[in-house]
Amino acid sequence: MKAAELFVRCLENENIDYIFGIPGEENVDMMDVLLDSPIRFITTRHEQGAAFMADVYGRLTGRAGVCMSTLGPGATNLVTGVADANMDRAPVVAIAGQAATTRMHKESHQYLDLVSLFAPISKYTTQIKEPETIPEVVRKAFKQAIAEKPGVSFISFPENVAGSDVEGKEPLKVQAAETPHATEAKIEQAAEIISSAKHPIIMAGNGVIRSGGAAQLQAFAERLQISVATTFMAKGAIPFSHPLSLGTVGLQAHDYVSCGFDRADVIICVGYDMVEYHPYLWHPEKHAQILHIDETPAEVDEHYILAAGVIGDIGESLQRIAEVAQPQDEPKLGALRDILLQEHSEHANNPAFPMVPQRILWDLRQVLEPEDIVISDVGAHKMWTARLYEAERPNTCIISNGFASMGIGVPGAIAAKLVHPERTAVTITGDAGFLMNCQEIETALRIETPIIILIWNDSEYGLIRWHQLRQFGRASHIDFNNPDFVMFAESFGAKGYRVESADELVPTLKQAIADDTVVIIDCPVDYSENMKLTEKLGNLVCPM
Repeated sequence: MKAAELFVRCLENENIDYIFGIPGEENVDMMDVLLDSPIRFITTRHEQGAAFMADVYGRLTGRAGVCMSTLGPGATNLVTGVADANMDRAPVVAIAGQAATTRMHKESHQYLDLVSLFAPISKYTTQIKEPETIPEVVRKAFKQAIAEKPGVSFISFPENVAGSDVEGKEPLKVQAAETPHATEAKIEQAAEIISSAKHPIIMAGNGVIRSGGAAQLQAFAERLQISVATTFMAKGAIPFSHPLSLGTVGLQAHDYVSCGFDRADVIICVGYDMVEYHPYLWHPEKHAQILHIDETPAEVDEHYILAAGVIGDIGESLQRIAEVAQPQDEPKLGALRDILLQEHSEHANNPAFPMVPQRILWDLRQVLEPEDIVISDVGAHKMWTARLYEAERPNTCIISNGFASMGIGVPGAIAAKLVHPERTAVTITGDAGFLMNCQEIETALRIETPIIILIWNDSEYGLIRWHQLRQFGRASHIDFNNPDFVMFAESFGAKGYRVESADELVPTLKQAIADDTVVIIDCPVDYSENMKLTEKLGNLVCPM
């Protein structure tokens, strides 16, 4: 058989559903073999879109999303999405066609050393040099991508190797290492620290969701009566509606929930990753004992010196600690919770137009079911979404935060709809982020994945204006013009709506869900609220 056929058989052995990508001259052997494979190839309109789809697929499923390109510019177009997946701990296997090995020793058309290019943004990178190695390479790539902490494996596949013959080789058995169990000594040490705490607080990170430990986290918090804040990437690890939920941490500014960390004598970090929210922002004075509960050891940081580390299956560790630790008499941060609830509903009926961010998010939450999925693109809207969108389930609010890459919204929503076709998938995106991968609405229509694209329209880079005004008091080079988004949607065969008053958003969203196709909603936003929030948090006085 051809090496390309063996490669595809190895992919089938990994039980993958989709490959997102674009065909090219150097991957023609693979493309031909895929015609007879149960794997569905999703032809995208840009390789960055393909990588983002694989990224979000990996985050939602815990299985490796797969993206593919040809060599040279096709491969370089994967880079941003691959880097995003790697930093956000999404399991992805990226594959690129490559020039023949017979021309790698000299200047050659579209040839780049792709292994060196992808090495800094991947967990594992390799080039297939001999067809006999394909089963080992593919198995290792998937094993590395999925292993905690997940990330990207990159495979370069030269065209002459793909077209060569290979005999006597079969896919390798898929095996996964069992997650280790924490030692009894560490469980007891953690329980003792928690039992002696006067003002403990829990910070849950994305590792809780990756490990499937959200239910155990909630039970842990309830048993010990300790309030929980989540990072941007762990929204929904505990329902926002839960009385022990303190919402989300992650803003650079000192927010209300920061008051809980200021007061805490023990901070229990569960599945927390530093890339989500750096310790110098929530532990600047190094005043508290830190308890690290995760499947991997803690990163070294002067603001993250541990009192104890419990390494093992997160859910099991939480359950075992809760069984022996002494509960608090009552939750200590109820006042913060009351403030959060008041703030979330403060603009529920705000008639201002263009709409304030708080009203947009309130209205969206009222329309969506708890299991529906919101994909936030990157921009000023991301900060508001992270802070105010009330996620009720794990993996129902996906935020790119480690790499924080604009353009993830539309392709991410497509991936979400493929994973969960029974749910509504909405991307909250800015006008700038939307236009970075807007071509993928054609992909969504072609493969029949109805998604809703809610554009916050302000005709500028609103997040950059926010930073410029905070630092310099004036804005610089952030303005641009937009197309008519309704006409733009209709030119693709999608539906388009323009919100023209605050009271129109809810019925427009309901109509978009009923339309059951790709829908673009142009919603003007008033980002003067950004600086109002900055001033408000700058004058914040903790209520305790």
